[in-house]
Amino acid sequence: MDPRLPETDLVIFDCDGVLVDSEELSCRCLAEAMVQAGIGMSTERALELFLGRSTAALVDYCRGVGKPLPETFLPDLALQVRETFRSRLKPIAGIAAVLEELQLPYCVASSSDLERVKFSLELTGLAASFGPRLYTAQMVRHGKPAPDLFLHAASAMDAAPRRTLVIEDSVSGVMAAKAAGMKVWGFVGGAHYRLADGSALLRQAGADRIFAAMTDFWMEG
Repeated sequence: MDPRLPETDLVIFDCDGVLVDSEELSCRCLAEAMVQAGIGMSTERALELFLGRSTAALVDYCRGVGKPLPETFLPDLALQVRETFRSRLKPIAGIAAVLEELQLPYCVASSSDLERVKFSLELTGLAASFGPRLYTAQMVRHGKPAPDLFLHAASAMDAAPRRTLVIEDSVSGVMAAKAAGMKVWGFVGGAHYRLADGSALLRQAGADRIFAAMTDFWMEG
């Protein structure tokens, strides 16, 4: 039990945009790949449409606009993202200190695939903090904003949803946590929120608290 987090038995961290500063990098890769596939897209629009969503949401979107993705699209995109991450990915400032200080069980629940989560955490030196406690959209039928992934993670960690705190950076993630009956804090310290009012977006989605720096993790308000 952590006295600074009353009525909380588990903390679930999203990965992209919460543990690693990856959202802008990955959405830039996605936008470029979509343009090459003949689908008009900007980095800003990709963030708006796909932030916190799984690849299934991307596939559905492209099919819906009459531009189904070629079979090679996702594997090629994954390679491009991996190469971009290898040279540019950084952990969110201050997250290592938060994990070291946290006196509760914690895990990851991400819309990214398991290999990308593992790669991102290893690249940024965070893998040892989580071990095997990694849960992804591949493990459930419906990804965020459905509650399935967070409920799966809480069940695997033997925690009640009402005593679970989620740290999220996306509207879909906040909505998923609230639908799961969990507390959720919105984090807006990622590079992708430099030009967007993430606080307003996440508060409107239902976040119980908004914070912009991991150094403020333990502060109330």
